[in-house]
Order: sequence, then structure tokens, then C-alpha cells
Amino acid sequence: MQAKAILNHARIAPRKAKLVVDLIRGKAVGEAIAILRHTPKAASPILEKLLNSAIANAEHNYSLDPNKLVVSETFVNQGPTMKRFQQRAMGRASAIKKRTSHITIVVSEK
Repeated sequence: MQAKAILNHARIAPRKAKLVVDLIRGKAVGEAIAILRHTPKAASPILEKLLNSAIANAEHNYSLDPNKLVVSETFVNQGPTMKRFQQRAMGRASAIKKRTSHITIVVSEK
């Protein structure tokens, strides 16, 4: 049995989130939370909150034991990009792309 949690339109670039997601893939849930708490990346608190949501979904919806859960799948897809402009010299403008991510975490029992 698998339980998952999905976060759409997270305001972090997918490239940055993938670095942290790769650290927890395949790990036990307790170990994954410990890794996220001690990783100094911007995506860590976002992923920790999402992982806790996946654990709660497994426990509440499927009656799975939270001590036996493993992070079976994690992936990050690119969401829509917000386009902004920054003023530059001599009346010009530079484009700024604020990227978003769709993050999915799937947990299952061993």
C-alpha cells in the first residue's frame, strides 16, 4: 500500500528542490526527516512538511504503521514560470523568471 502527498506551485526552482529530494529517496521515514532537518537548503523545510503530510496520509487513510514507512518515490516536476521584469540602465529592462515546482512524495511500508 502506498500513500502520497503532492505540493503544486511551490515557489522554489525545480533544480534546487531536486538536490534535496535525491538525498531522501529510498530512506526510512525517520532517517529522511533527520536528513531534512540538518540540510541547509531552502527546499528542506518545504520537503519536511510535505513528508510529514505523506506520513499522516498513510497513517490516517490506509492505517499504515508510521515506524515501518519508507520513502519509495520522490520526484520534482517544473511548474509554471512567473515572468517579471527588472529595470536596467538607459530605459532597458531585464527578464526575471521565477520558477515553480510540483513536488510529489510517495511512502510505502517495507
